[in-house]
Amino acid sequence: MKIVVLSTSSSLYSTRRLVEAGIDRGHQVEVVDHLKCNLVTEKQNPHILYMGHSLDDADAVIPRIGASVTFYGAAVIRQFEMRDIFTAVPSQALMRSRDKLHCLQILAKAGLGVPKSVFTNYSRDVNEVIKAVGGAPLVVKLLEGTQGLGVVLAENEKAAKSLIEAFYGLKARIIVQEFIAEAHGSDIRVLVVDGRVVGAMIRQAPEGEFRSNLHRGGNAKLVELTPEEEETAVKAARYMQLGVAGVDLLRSDRGPLIIEVNSSPGLEGIESATGKNIAGKIIEYLEHNVNNRVPSLDH
Repeated sequence: MKIVVLSTSSSLYSTRRLVEAGIDRGHQVEVVDHLKCNLVTEKQNPHILYMGHSLDDADAVIPRIGASVTFYGAAVIRQFEMRDIFTAVPSQALMRSRDKLHCLQILAKAGLGVPKSVFTNYSRDVNEVIKAVGGAPLVVKLLEGTQGLGVVLAENEKAAKSLIEAFYGLKARIIVQEFIAEAHGSDIRVLVVDGRVVGAMIRQAPEGEFRSNLHRGGNAKLVELTPEEEETAVKAARYMQLGVAGVDLLRSDRGPLIIEVNSSPGLEGIESATGKNIAGKIIEYLEHNVNNRVPSLDH
C-alpha cells in the first residue's frame, strides 16, 4: 500500500513515527508538504501535482494539517477524496473540528457533556454573557486558537468584562465558557482510532497555570478511564466523523465534559505516557479501511 502523510516537515515526531510505523508494516510511505501541492481540477480528471510528479497512485492519506492552514489543507484532502483515495481525516471532519463552536454544537446536540458556553456577535450586553455561564471565574477562547493559545482565564467579573470587551473591540471571534474548578488544572487526552480508545493520558498544568497543554509546560501520565469517559470519547469521535481523534475531557462534578476534539492529535505525549505504539494503530486503521472500502460516488 502507498501511504501519503500530509505534513510540512518529515522531522516532526508524529510524522516521523507514522512513516516508521508504515514502513514496519511493509508499506511505501511518502511525506508530502500539502502547502506545495498543486490541485488540478478538470472534467473526470481531478489530480494532485507535487514536486513534478502526480500523487494519484496513493492508496491512503494521513493528514497532519496545522490550524493556520486548515482551508488549504482541507482543499488538498478533498482532491484526494475526489479520486476515491481513503483519508484518515475527511476534509469536512477537519473543517468541523477546527471550528470550536461548530464542534460544541454537534456534541451538545448528540447529548454529550460540554462546558456551558456562549457565543455572540459582539454583544453590547457583556454582563448578560457573563451571567449566562454562571459568572466569574470564566474562560475566554478564541475560535481559531490551538495548543492553549488564545485561551484566557478571567478570575473575577471585572476582569471578565474588560477581557470580553477588549476581544470584541478587536473583532475577534470568541467563546465564553464556564470554568470547571474541580478539574484542578488537569484534563484528559483520549486517542480514538477506528472507534476504539487506543491510549489515554492525564495532563496537569504547571503551578500558576490553568492550561494543561504540553506545549504550555504541562506534564502527562497514564490514566485509567472510567466507562463513562471511554464511551464519551468514542461517541465524540463518531459524531465528529473522525477515524483518528484526540478527545480532550475535563473531569467535572456532573461527569466528563468535552472541551475539544482534535483532528491532528500529536503522538509524542501520548506514546511517551502510555508506552503504546499509537502510530501503528493508525496504520492498521488505514489497512482495514483500504482493504474493505467501497468507492463512493458522493464528493
